[in-house]
Amino acid sequence: MTKPSLPTRNKPDVTAARDWVTTLAKYREPNQLRSSFELGISVIPFFALWAISWASLSFSYWLALGFSVLNAAFLLRLFAIQHDCGHGAFFKNRAVSDWVGRLIGVLTLTPYDVWRRTHSTHHNSSGNLDKRGMGDIHTLTVAEYRRLTPLNRFWYRLYRHPITLFGFGPGYLFLFQNRLPLGLMGSLKFWVSAMATNAAILFALILIYYFGGLMPVLLIFLPSTLIAATAGVWLFYVQHQFEETQWDPDKDWQLHEAALHGSSHYILPSVLQWFSANIGIHHVHHLYSRIPFYRLTEVLRDHDELANSNQMTIRESLANARLHLWDEQNRRLLSFAEARALYG
Repeated sequence: MTKPSLPTRNKPDVTAARDWVTTLAKYREPNQLRSSFELGISVIPFFALWAISWASLSFSYWLALGFSVLNAAFLLRLFAIQHDCGHGAFFKNRAVSDWVGRLIGVLTLTPYDVWRRTHSTHHNSSGNLDKRGMGDIHTLTVAEYRRLTPLNRFWYRLYRHPITLFGFGPGYLFLFQNRLPLGLMGSLKFWVSAMATNAAILFALILIYYFGGLMPVLLIFLPSTLIAATAGVWLFYVQHQFEETQWDPDKDWQLHEAALHGSSHYILPSVLQWFSANIGIHHVHHLYSRIPFYRLTEVLRDHDELANSNQMTIRESLANARLHLWDEQNRRLLSFAEARALYG
């Protein structure tokens, strides 16, 4: 089969991808007051809505649940701030960033030091076919899938099904998988991170149960956690799983090219962009992860080439959720049906 030429609209060449690092370096410095303000307008409403939800339990479970659903948006935003802390992008002082991240990690059920390490691995290997397996969505090539036994094909299709990825997956990831430093089990540092976070979460849940019984756990804690987790997994998924993303074997893989071409620019309504802390501007984030989230919009304002690059609408992202196999020959992500039509 002749390898088709890929569209090059809005895609700088490889040299330009590397050169963006120098251009973007001027946006890396966080503003201490701005960072503190962004943290305040995220954490204060979060706890206020928790209190309002709790108070609502005395006269309406449905109202309490409604406030809990709203609070999931602030929990998502706090996770995005934790994400910036992990990159050393939120405060100039790395120790301050780390401790803010650890404290937020109790709210997001995410051991900060474990997550920071696995997420760093994701940034350093995203799009590398020979370094899959940590901090990413498991993705097979068409050739790998065709070599699987029928049973293993079934398991892969089950794993990639939307009900698994966005139904059961987020709850499993944040409620259960995060309780252990999987992939880093041999390091005391990461065990301490996981167990200390677990102990803090358990202590908080015991206090909630002691003062409020089971309903605050069932109608406030669990709904806000699961909704925020699902939104977070969805965002992480669509930022790298799209038709013209980029995967290469290690010998051909290049960090900045993979960052720019293998990460989407997710176009969201302004309110969703605010609650997700601009994480949809993911191609810029992967090119230079030290840029604070509130400065990513400055980058797009100043550089039309990046503003127009890798754009993905919500409708397009929903369509991309059916793509599951990387076609190395045609260099695009395929659905199972497309792969079957092309390769049998």
